[in-house]
Amino acid sequence: MAERLNAVLPPSVGIAFSRLAGPKFHAAWSAVGKEYRYRLLLEDDPRWNAAAWNVKLDLSLLERALPLIVGTRDFSVFHDSSSAVRPRTITDACLVSADGRLEVRLKGDAFGRYMVRQLVGGLVDVANGTCSLEAFAAALSGAGRLRPTRAPAQGLVLWEIFYPPDDDPFASERRDASGLPPTPPFCE
Repeated sequence: MAERLNAVLPPSVGIAFSRLAGPKFHAAWSAVGKEYRYRLLLEDDPRWNAAAWNVKLDLSLLERALPLIVGTRDFSVFHDSSSAVRPRTITDACLVSADGRLEVRLKGDAFGRYMVRQLVGGLVDVANGTCSLEAFAAALSGAGRLRPTRAPAQGLVLWEIFYPPDDDPFASERRDASGLPPTPPFCE
């Protein structure tokens, strides 16, 4: 299936591999976690304009704000009101830098609608001085109100979805991206 679909997909989309899932598998409801990556463009680069958000920021402020995201809370300030207000856990938040780009990587058990984009927008608000680190921290703790910027969609990539081993159609294989296009937005 992957080979046949790749033959008709545009060059910016690719399927690395596919496999028939078990009868109890559901792509959304069987998930136990996800990793999102959001790309920030720090220097003008036409190759990345359609796949990253071009921003000006103070990297040291971004690095101070990012660890505050990790933990369990309702994150209601950072997601759309159509999402349920319930505890969600961000287990890992890190920055990866390469060639004038920054990638914010977030792993967690569940994400509300627009949550990653609003978390990244809030981080950029702190890093460009439009929001204080204290106000951002207060909003995360539920003690403050904040209207974070919603980062544009073009920088967001749902990188991986995690499933319990018994439900994961690919649990027995090493996952690799060798079948994906080598150009943005798929390169690491």
